[in-house]
Amino acid sequence: MTKSDLEMKAREMLKAAKLYCTSGRIDILLVLMKAGKPLSQNQISKRSGKNRFDKVTIYRTLESLLSVGLVHKAFMEKRAWHFELANHCTERQCHPHFTCTNCGDTYCLTEISLPMAKSPHKGFVIHRQQVRLEGLCPACA
Repeated sequence: MTKSDLEMKAREMLKAAKLYCTSGRIDILLVLMKAGKPLSQNQISKRSGKNRFDKVTIYRTLESLLSVGLVHKAFMEKRAWHFELANHCTERQCHPHFTCTNCGDTYCLTEISLPMAKSPHKGFVIHRQQVRLEGLCPACA
């Protein structure tokens, strides 16, 4: 897809979610679309290039995208949340992620489907399931 195709798609996503099409929202969606994997707020900032936004703007933009379900928090690493588009996930279950313990790269495993876990203990209610696998990626193995 070309940049203009991706930008058009970002605008459509925002309109469908009934959010204004601001440059910050469009740029952050474009960064996440191009990345194809979860990114931290700092990584999003670095990848936004010439249109860099301050941390507060990125945080508020991510919060607005989270509130309408366009983006979700994939996992936390080193006290920093990683965000990605929510298009491969449901409200109750996120696709698995694989993180290389050597290079630190994270990969989305959207082709893997895991059954929802059921708690063996009384009283526990599972609201959302996220699975993160660790090991060595092909480049590091």
